[in-house]
Amino acid sequence: MLKKTFYFIGLTILMVVLAACSNEDSTESSSGGGDLVTISGSTSVGPLAEKLAAKYEETEDVKIEINQIGSSAGITNAINDVSQIGMSSRDLKQEEIDSGIQELVIAYDGIVVVAHPSNPVKDLTMEQVKQIFTGEITNWKEVGGKDMEIVVVSREDGSGSRDAFQEIVGYESGQLIRNAIVASGNGNIKTTVAMNKHAVGFISFEYIDETVSAMDINGVKAEAGNVLDGNYKLSRPFLFVYKESVPEAATKFMDFILTAEGQEIVEAAGAIPLTK
Repeated sequence: MLKKTFYFIGLTILMVVLAACSNEDSTESSSGGGDLVTISGSTSVGPLAEKLAAKYEETEDVKIEINQIGSSAGITNAINDVSQIGMSSRDLKQEEIDSGIQELVIAYDGIVVVAHPSNPVKDLTMEQVKQIFTGEITNWKEVGGKDMEIVVVSREDGSGSRDAFQEIVGYESGQLIRNAIVASGNGNIKTTVAMNKHAVGFISFEYIDETVSAMDINGVKAEAGNVLDGNYKLSRPFLFVYKESVPEAATKFMDFILTAEGQEIVEAAGAIPLTK
């Protein structure tokens, strides 16, 4: 009887050990056999982060998971240890800085005002942009275009792009025209504007293509060089935010982004490298 008891105890211990090994193998497998880096936040920074991660994973034993959920949510995740790194396309707020979170500028970005390609209006002043988005100007003829209503398309609350755009242009969320279409993400803004001849919206530089018409602002084109020399005012930094205790694998990825190779990827992705 005693032998049977020892036998079952030994069998139970063996099963526990095997289960632990299985869970460890599963965790390792889910991270591609190496370290796992978790990143969440801005839909503007997200596409760039994915390109950087894809290149980095080619030579490093690491898996990088990226979740595009908006700047504010990403910053909150980093503060609360839900993600190792948060992505933000706006500057940190004071209460976020006070939490002890740190920031790293990985690139710069311009925000471009876009309209339908058929729209003859190609240049707006910053004041006109403000008046359009706050409802003081409601017809394209008021800014040299056709006699047709302006349909404003804006980003959702919590969007870093929206916060940055509003801060630079000079209005608050409560002043946004009431009948504005609110779309989540740069891609949705672009698609909405591309399909509506009346529409105007704003997107990150890296989303510009032939489906929309990019507006000059105060006579200055939406180009990287004009952002870096300070002439194009609708611009902001792309940030990674993290705690000092961030794992080494995450630190090494951030270090890679700042290398010449990393910054070449930044430029190829349509964002603006730290030096040009």
